Amino acid sequence: MLEHVKAVLFDLDGTLVDSMWMWTDIDVEYLGKYGYELPPELQKDIEGMSFSETAIYFKERFSLPQTLDEIKAEWIEMAKEKYAHQVPLKPGARTFLTYLKEHGVRSGIATSNSRELLNACMESLELDRYIDCCMTSCEAGAGKPAPDIYLKVAKKLGVSPAECLVFEDTPAGIQAGHNAGIRVCAMEDGHAAGQKEEICRIADYYIRDFGQVLDGTYKRLK
Repeated sequence: MLEHVKAVLFDLDGTLVDSMWMWTDIDVEYLGKYGYELPPELQKDIEGMSFSETAIYFKERFSLPQTLDEIKAEWIEMAKEKYAHQVPLKPGARTFLTYLKEHGVRSGIATSNSRELLNACMESLELDRYIDCCMTSCEAGAGKPAPDIYLKVAKKLGVSPAECLVFEDTPAGIQAGHNAGIRVCAMEDGHAAGQKEEICRIADYYIRDFGQVLDGTYKRLK
């Protein structure tokens, strides 16, 4: 999988870190304040959206009285402590990141999350020692499946898309990688279990643990 790869690009939530459980809890609590129950299709509807795009969606769908900045600020406040203390790396991630660093393979994070929460996660898990470049979809100018964020992170790392490998956990993220002309390995995550068939149809590889990349036990899909 890593043959001829000069840079590895990671989605954050559900891929590099185990955090999607937290967002379900936050959505339930946040919407409950305004008298709404969590719609079962919500996660699918907002999949791949940037932090700002998600705020626009919530405000319009649920007729929220808050401004977009107030919505985002409240989400950040609700999530920051969890990112700082409760969100772990996915299995095998630190070993894999160490391998990349030791072998001169550059690494980047391309996330739909906010810069504030990305920074909290980076600090908590001490990811600065491994990651060479980070970007949010808001900074890139478009959410996934648009290719913008992966193209811009690759450019910042000084590599071509053909020299990259992307790790993602959702169909929108996988499609973003492909739209950028990059091979994509899907990372298993419980919140996307209902989409596994679609994920396996469009991804190039599939793993449950980053250790599978190094020991060759990953599943080749194409």
